[in-house]
Amino acid sequence: MPTAEIYALGSEIVLGQTIDTNSAWISSKLNDLGIETVKHVAIADDIEIIKSVLNNSTSEIIIIGGGLGPTQDDITREVIAKVTHRKLILDKDLLNTIDTMFRSRGFLMTKNNERQAYIPEGSVKIHNPNGTAPSFAVEDPRGVVFALPGVPFELKWLFSNEVTPYLKEKFTLSDVISYKILKVAELGESNVDHLIGDLIA
Repeated sequence: MPTAEIYALGSEIVLGQTIDTNSAWISSKLNDLGIETVKHVAIADDIEIIKSVLNNSTSEIIIIGGGLGPTQDDITREVIAKVTHRKLILDKDLLNTIDTMFRSRGFLMTKNNERQAYIPEGSVKIHNPNGTAPSFAVEDPRGVVFALPGVPFELKWLFSNEVTPYLKEKFTLSDVISYKILKVAELGESNVDHLIGDLIA
């Protein structure tokens, strides 16, 4: 059974200013696919910390949410490129798509939005019709890394419509993760363990 790790990028999450609901949602969808999530991690916007986490990952599937915006602290592209030993390249098609999206809404693209059109060389482009942050997947000998925007609506659409078909094609997903929920009342945790510890084990 393939395993997955989910990383939520953003100092605002680590500082408690924003609650990460994306990771729980992704986990439930991975569970439905027969992929075991082994880790959720929230990471500050720090290149060295993110590099360390990714370099020490052991799963075939890595999903990163956030850090694809136009600002200086949006560093997901740079970190993935460094970890997978690739150059960051400007994708003219993505740049035109971003420009067109701004113009269709009556705005002009500013210079810093150009950052969003840079992706690691050889990436699989994932078009994001709901925002200006293009997504991508990088296939590495260790597995695949998905970079998705942190905006929940955008992330959920991309996971359902782009990432899920990719995972089904890339991995053998023959296992099913099943579970049962047992609800108890007026019993302490230690007493429950005493009564059904064999089942928990």
